[in-house]
Amino acid sequence: MANVVVINHLTLDGVMQSPGRRDEDTRDGFAHGGWARPDDEAQAAVFARVDESGGLRLLLGRRTYEEMLGYWNTQDGPFKDGLNNAPKYVASRTLHEPLPWPNSTLLQGEVGDAVAELKQQPGGDLFVMGSGALIRTLMPRGLIDEYLLVIHPLVLGTGCRMFADGAPPTELSLVDGRTTERGLLIARYQARLR
Repeated sequence: MANVVVINHLTLDGVMQSPGRRDEDTRDGFAHGGWARPDDEAQAAVFARVDESGGLRLLLGRRTYEEMLGYWNTQDGPFKDGLNNAPKYVASRTLHEPLPWPNSTLLQGEVGDAVAELKQQPGGDLFVMGSGALIRTLMPRGLIDEYLLVIHPLVLGTGCRMFADGAPPTELSLVDGRTTERGLLIARYQARLR
């Protein structure tokens, strides 16, 4: 059975919005985009977790899917081919097949049921990156098994938070945790609804 693993960058106050670029996600007037600074140790931890699973299989919400497609397919770099070749499962009520990014499948029916079925299929773990709305949909069903969080020593005070008001009570057990030379906390948790 595959695990659903959330991999996200967060500020100390839980903001996940627009870590990569200033214009990545300006919803609700968010003006702090691009707050996550590159960190080789954090990137290595993410790659190691994906390798542990046997490869990358992505589970994405529509907004993250379109943002990743729109950005990475315009970049010549180490991620473009890997992302294009990875199986991608997309939760959306507005997209229709065929999806524009190679190896993409639109989830059918209720997203929780579709993800529960995906977890039963052979293959490696399913990795969620970004996709805050999808995370908030999967949490109450207990469909998220693990969080790999890169926590930046920064407080923004505003922005979309991964664990927003109304999130179900969830116990997190620390599997691994370390601090990078630059002061980022890399924390790997197993999750269980209370």
